Amino acid sequence: MIVRQFLQWVRNARPGDRADATSALARAYLHSDLSADDLAAAEGALIMLLDDPSPLVRRALAEVFASSQKAPQVVVNALANDQPDVAVPVLARSPLLLDSDLVDLVATGEAETQAAIASRALLPRPVGAAIAEVGCAQACLVLLENADAEVTPASIDRIVERFGHLAPIRETLLSRPDIPAPTRQALLTKLTETLTGYVAARRWLTPDHAQYAAKDSYERATVALAAEARYEEIAALVQHLRDSGHLTPGLILRALLSGNIVLFEEAMAELAGIPIDRVSGYVHDRNSSGFRALYRKSGLPDIAYPAFREALAALRRGVLLGEQGGAARLKRRMVEQVLARCEQELSGEIEPLLTLLRRFAVEAAREEARMFCDDLMAAPLPVPGNDDHGRLVA
Repeated sequence: MIVRQFLQWVRNARPGDRADATSALARAYLHSDLSADDLAAAEGALIMLLDDPSPLVRRALAEVFASSQKAPQVVVNALANDQPDVAVPVLARSPLLLDSDLVDLVATGEAETQAAIASRALLPRPVGAAIAEVGCAQACLVLLENADAEVTPASIDRIVERFGHLAPIRETLLSRPDIPAPTRQALLTKLTETLTGYVAARRWLTPDHAQYAAKDSYERATVALAAEARYEEIAALVQHLRDSGHLTPGLILRALLSGNIVLFEEAMAELAGIPIDRVSGYVHDRNSSGFRALYRKSGLPDIAYPAFREALAALRRGVLLGEQGGAARLKRRMVEQVLARCEQELSGEIEPLLTLLRRFAVEAAREEARMFCDDLMAAPLPVPGNDDHGRLVA
């Protein structure tokens, strides 16, 4: 009888009043001790309200039923497929929606719909994968910020591939402790591409100059990233660099001239297809014939061999003893010694290598000067004494 009176009244009520009454009916359905007949009548009325032209009414239903296990399944499914303003509470919280329902809704939904699903507590792995694959940038960002979501490394890599050029996604990923070195490297690639396009589009640099500067910055950042990565991540990082076409002779030489022996050895092992312990033996053997054979097998260009040879010789002479800055930057003494030895080569074909080494020498000198000035500024100032020694007299 109560439901019948409700249906007669609701036909002429204003939208706001209908929404309030709908909310009350939905709560009564969930929490009141209704008879079986009244419960069936209430469910029928709630299903009828799905056709109400006012989103306020349907939103009222969604707010009440969003978190309930006892909500009518048909009502929840209909609300989940409604317009975003209505569907969001159900999409974000309803326990009645199956993983397959959520995956379909991700594929067909709008940005607000996808973001609501991405925010769900204990979001299962298949739904996270669907968001990573077809979700908008906003939904992917919400997914990454959802501490309860199960997000696989493959899904993270897909998000990087699609949206790694966007600063909010890039910064969120870099703040996560579970991001492996190869994924960080992929983010670095996206950042480099974005900056290159930005600079070139504004004509601050010519496209060729912008590409050149970006490549240099990218390789410098890659060596710094490898210096901070865990030892067990380096092989995967090198594999990623090779697969993406970034394991270049210049990058490998930069690693060696930075004293990053781990990255250098892993790169040589990857290129030559030789176990890392054998590569390490060749690198540290004072007889250079083993390294020469390793170098040939790696496929690196013959023109660059003198630089690698002289760098290893400088290492064996202890050139890195007393150096600061870890393995993240070029070492000035090492670069200058290698450059001096290579300048003694008689071959005219070595000029491109000398150009690269001179550029490295400038970079190393500037970095060393910056470190010196930083240390100088950080040192405490001397406390003035009472004596007049050293005072300038006019």
